Amino acid sequence: MAALTRELSEPGLAGLEEELTCSICLCLFSSPVTIPCGHNFCASCLELTWAGLPGNFSCPQCRATFAGRPQLQKNTVLCRVVEQLQGSAGAEAEAKAEAEEQAVGYEEDKSPILCDSCQQAPAVQTCLTCTASFCPEHLRPHRDSPAFRDHQLCLPLRDLQQRKCPRHNKLFEFFCSQHGSCICSLCLLGHKLCHTSPLQMAKANVESALKKKLVELHNQSEKTARAMNLVKMKQNQVAEAASRKTELIRTEFSEIKALIEERESQTLKVIADEEKRVSNKFDYIYGVLTSKKNEIQSLRDQIEMALTEGDDILFLKRGTSLQRTSTKDAYVPAIEMDQNLIHSAYQSAINLKDVVKLSVAQCREARTEAKLTPEKTRPCPAPSPSRAAVQKKPPAPQHTHREKPLHQTQAASQTEADTKKKKKPDKVAPAPAAPAPAAPIPAAPAAATAVATKELLDSFLKKSREELLQYAANITLDYNTANNKVILSERYTKMSVSDAPLNYNHHPQRFTDYSQVLGFQCFRRGIHYWEVELQQNSFCGIGICYGSMDRQGPESRLGRNSRSWCIEWLNTKISSWHNDVEKCLPNTKATKIGVLLHCEGGFVIFMAVGEKHNLIYKFKTQFTEALYPAFWVFSSGAVLSLCEMK
Repeated sequence: MAALTRELSEPGLAGLEEELTCSICLCLFSSPVTIPCGHNFCASCLELTWAGLPGNFSCPQCRATFAGRPQLQKNTVLCRVVEQLQGSAGAEAEAKAEAEEQAVGYEEDKSPILCDSCQQAPAVQTCLTCTASFCPEHLRPHRDSPAFRDHQLCLPLRDLQQRKCPRHNKLFEFFCSQHGSCICSLCLLGHKLCHTSPLQMAKANVESALKKKLVELHNQSEKTARAMNLVKMKQNQVAEAASRKTELIRTEFSEIKALIEERESQTLKVIADEEKRVSNKFDYIYGVLTSKKNEIQSLRDQIEMALTEGDDILFLKRGTSLQRTSTKDAYVPAIEMDQNLIHSAYQSAINLKDVVKLSVAQCREARTEAKLTPEKTRPCPAPSPSRAAVQKKPPAPQHTHREKPLHQTQAASQTEADTKKKKKPDKVAPAPAAPAPAAPIPAAPAAATAVATKELLDSFLKKSREELLQYAANITLDYNTANNKVILSERYTKMSVSDAPLNYNHHPQRFTDYSQVLGFQCFRRGIHYWEVELQQNSFCGIGICYGSMDRQGPESRLGRNSRSWCIEWLNTKISSWHNDVEKCLPNTKATKIGVLLHCEGGFVIFMAVGEKHNLIYKFKTQFTEALYPAFWVFSSGAVLSLCEMK
């Protein structure tokens, strides 16, 4: 019955023990305390968790935050419950130990250690010197005779053979720390160069070393906990600093937007006022024409009435009077909006846009040039299609309607000049005819430039890998350009293809139709070299492109447009692509590809990296924009990895 009651109560005790477990140390509560959110923890565990925190104290279980450090109050109810649970567990442990002792005693009673002399009576002591156990009768000589006074006696032992040296059949008395084994006195001759000590001393030394190890581990655990708290605190500080800067930047951009919106409203008001002025004139003329129409209608009515007059005398009087009445044709004066004013307002909007574009472009270039080094470059954003026009064209003065006379004069003169040029092409077209025969003269400098470029290209082809490493650039992949099926790993230096979309956030620079990604770095000038490792050289491509390359559509694939150059691997076929033109190349077995870009020289070289560089293909052109490393992976088994350049 007692056993049944104990079995029924065990699940309840197990559930209670789980409820009384600290979620930090996963042990029963020790001096439990309660925090404002209602959760309980060991006082020492909570103190260690909050140690070193200047603020932002939070509950380790529910993550509730508190403005200040909460006052920790001991939960006396939980303390009593834990003590009762520990008391019941201790009683159960004692009962179990008693049962084990009884079982051991029963086994010992069942098979006692017999005396080695008579082999009948149970032994009461073992002599380590004689290596034998004796009953009280045969132990008497060890107690009475002075000859056995130095023999070492102990409780009866069963494993005397295990305590003997298998070589010399003597008890172990020493411990060799160098070999980590127990030895007898005769073994000392073979261990005279080793550090040996008696067994008790060796045991004491090992116990002391283990205790020191425990203290060191405890100190390391505390230091690790403090380091974790410090890292978390610094992470929170970085997040707060970034949040503050974000708010400041948003405020600045809000002011910029407000200024632009104010300028927009002023410009639109100029157009609206001009429209209102012209509309008022039209309203006035419409009123005059309405009065004119009413006057004509009244005269028509009088004439029609006079024609119905039967009396000749009255008819002649009225008719003669009506004949002398004259009316004028309706006249509509030429009323138009001030085109110069409209053009001035529109031009001011264009000028403001150009100023903003130029300011943004100059800021980007200044930041890029400030951080640019001969070997490694920092990323620069993709240039907008109109950047070249913005850079070449200085910001025009912003005119308003108050500057009307001067602006009208300049606009009129410019318009007349343009009109004359368009109306008289026959006089302008023959102008270049005179220097036409001299056109072939620059052929010699062009040929010399081509020869110099070829020599420069050949010189780079002859360089060894060690010489090319002086132009090394460590490339990383740009997350914002990666297609939704491109997996980026190993700190954005490795790419592969996923079978399912990864649901990346929308970004205007992201490729949508092909599993491609660009490098985070861009190159506008200088010489740069990087290497790519092909883990499976099939269904992949390596190249370069302008930042203005399309991100969607059929022309967004590498090599299928005029803004990209690449080498592709399709199974065993290797091809070069540019402007949607394919050129088949000889098969080259390579697991690592080197790319050398010379911006001023206008060429890019793809080579197989090995003991000796083998040229795969080279493109020669005149680069007009910043260039980005570009990569394409189609097969799920293909993997491209960017090599760290050292």
